[in-house]
Amino acid sequence: MILTFPDGSQREFAQNSTGFEIAKSISNRLAKEALGIFVDEVRYDLSRPIKNDAKIRIVTFEEEAGKEIFWHSSAHLMAEAVELLYPGTKFGVGPAIENGFYYDMDLPEGVKLTNEDLPRIEAKMLELAQQGNTFQRVEIDWKDAVEFFKEDGDPYKIELLEGLKDDEITLYKQGTFTDLCRGTHVPSTSVIKAIKLLNISAAYWKGDSERQMLTRIYGVTFPKKQMLDDYLIMKEEAEKRDHRKLGKELELFMITPNVGAGLPVWLPKGAFIRRKLESFIKDELVKRGYVEVITPHIGNLNLYKTSGHYPYYSDSQFAPIKVEDEEYLLKPMNCPHHHQIYSSKPRSYRDLPLRLAEFGTVYRYEQSGELNGLTRVRGFTQDDAHIYCTHDQLKDEIRNAVELTQLVFTTFGMEVTTRLSFRDDKPDKYAGTDEMWEQSERELKEVADEMELKYHIGLGEASFYGPKIDFIVRDAIGRKWQLGTVQVDYVMPERFGLEYTGSDNQKHRPVIIHRAPFGSMERFMSILIEHFAGNFPFWLAPTQAMILPISDAQIEFADKLSKDFKAKGFRTEVDARSEKINRKIAESEQQKVPISLIIGQKEVDSNSVSVRIHGKGNIGVKSVDEITSLFYDLDKPESTFYNFD
Repeated sequence: MILTFPDGSQREFAQNSTGFEIAKSISNRLAKEALGIFVDEVRYDLSRPIKNDAKIRIVTFEEEAGKEIFWHSSAHLMAEAVELLYPGTKFGVGPAIENGFYYDMDLPEGVKLTNEDLPRIEAKMLELAQQGNTFQRVEIDWKDAVEFFKEDGDPYKIELLEGLKDDEITLYKQGTFTDLCRGTHVPSTSVIKAIKLLNISAAYWKGDSERQMLTRIYGVTFPKKQMLDDYLIMKEEAEKRDHRKLGKELELFMITPNVGAGLPVWLPKGAFIRRKLESFIKDELVKRGYVEVITPHIGNLNLYKTSGHYPYYSDSQFAPIKVEDEEYLLKPMNCPHHHQIYSSKPRSYRDLPLRLAEFGTVYRYEQSGELNGLTRVRGFTQDDAHIYCTHDQLKDEIRNAVELTQLVFTTFGMEVTTRLSFRDDKPDKYAGTDEMWEQSERELKEVADEMELKYHIGLGEASFYGPKIDFIVRDAIGRKWQLGTVQVDYVMPERFGLEYTGSDNQKHRPVIIHRAPFGSMERFMSILIEHFAGNFPFWLAPTQAMILPISDAQIEFADKLSKDFKAKGFRTEVDARSEKINRKIAESEQQKVPISLIIGQKEVDSNSVSVRIHGKGNIGVKSVDEITSLFYDLDKPESTFYNFD
């Protein structure tokens, strides 16, 4: 059989060769580090035979897919350890997550775990890992799988099987533990060298508050101890940067049960930053030919039935609202409203592209256990836009949307990689025809290749109406976040009957591009707070400079200076309290104000100020004119980072 590698090279291998054999033929090191293999973008265990010609990609821990395989295998290892320590435990689900894994467990009656029990489970996991047990994939008939878990007395696996009657069923065994699982897994437990169980929480089965409360254990593992040490240092830094903690300390936002879980309230400083971000992107939109629209927070239920959002995403939406003889829905997406604007009058090819933009607030019903600060909320605002264009205009419009999204992230010093989110082989998840999907996926990939984007393909990550380019950003401490997106949509024009008159005087369907550089303003703000650790750049900071008179004798000068700065458009405050100057400086530092201007009598006499830069210290005495010039230099997005050399 002929196997094609990621670089396009091809080699011949014996039929039924395994991923491990292929890795070993390349190098002993790769065979040692390999964790799994993609065969035509389908994950295989390294021990699984490959039967036909295919495109292959071997993954290690250095790649996201490799980490997911490693951490999912670690969840199985943890389950085995818990089962041995606490016989009779029943198991829900144990997925890999962004940084590690968890497993939901129904512990035997009378057993209640706390964080003090985690070292004991860790020790058992290490003991089992050192046994070097292999992960064995077992294909099994659905009825036999049900019988197996009935004998095991595990109702959760039986319930999961009820939804898998038409699927291929596989079990995975390692050591004494057997689990219902699609895979993929590492070759052996011996690759798991460093283990840290992080915490214990409660979780409802399937996120349903009416169902059984389970125990969830979170953990993380690595193939080297040094990786774990580095991770724990990063985790400590991440806790310092936690946007929930900084949001409270810096008075940016609040979430209170009196308003409602998952419904953030923006305080003055946070609202200022958010509006500043909106102004930044709006300026770019004007340059790029967008027009702004505003749509309601609710809409007729039939609108979302037409779009497909209601049937496809009904579980994540609030219940319809009955109003007289109609039903309304809290808006889950902005796009159906924009499609109504497009169809409100006849369109010609001369009108296209039409770029409609909106900071539109939408609502999703998230389970209470999934809510998390600003990153997972029930009401959020998207910097949304929909571009209606001809097919000939499509590639240029995709490219323009990608460039805008890249500009956002480079402005804030975030590294960006991309994922091409395509559909998988589950047709019930997607609307539209195969021809629509093949064309839109091909066009997205062509643009990505022409722009030389560094990307990987994520099967099953597409929206129900089209593939997309998702942007993965790396923040200041190396964490990755999925934020902006650009999507191609041939489905909605058909569903809504959208048309334009072409140069041939015939009716044609436009193509729609959905794009949101920030994604959700709430989630972007959470990441921005943590990326900067609350140390916002001068142009974005709510208070740009704090003026600190040493005594009451300098207050008049400080007030005049602040008034002059404000007249020039700068945001300054005066701390006129009768406190010692060191206390004022310390509090300005705690509030992460970019610049502190200290004024004593010498400064008043010389029309100057003593300048302190947050986090850097004193840079000396500057004239008022020099400070004004510095403020002008810093008060723009391209001056995200200070340079005071």
